[in-house]
Amino acid sequence: MAATARSLRSNAVPASRRPEPAAKPASRPELRVVNGGRDDKDDLVAGFGRFMEWVRTRSAPTLHIIVAVVFLASTLIGALMLRTQMIQNAFEVSSIESSISRLTQDVQDDQAKLDQLQASLPQKASDMGMVPQSSSVTIDLNGYKASSEGK
Repeated sequence: MAATARSLRSNAVPASRRPEPAAKPASRPELRVVNGGRDDKDDLVAGFGRFMEWVRTRSAPTLHIIVAVVFLASTLIGALMLRTQMIQNAFEVSSIESSISRLTQDVQDDQAKLDQLQASLPQKASDMGMVPQSSSVTIDLNGYKASSEGK
């Protein structure tokens, strides 16, 4: 007898644990008509409209979080692009500097060669039998008239 009483009590559910009767059924989501055609101009306007509608339905903290994430992402991308451009400019500067130093060395080599040739010029002239001029000669062409024989 005690066994039957025990089983009856274990099957009984206290009033505090009974499920409440289903109140209202959950509201159905709002349905919208979606057009199948695609127009580029209409897509942009419709997309902006959907975005604005989405923003109006969201709470302010969610919007602030989204704006902050977009700002941080754009800042990161901007910083990476700026750093990449700076590195590219640094490589260009170093190549230009090496080119300038190479050209400067070429000019110095050519100037040294020219100075050497100018220094050896009197010796080569004397080897060919030339003598230095003792006095200077000037020619005055003020009264000169060209002859018409050559023409």
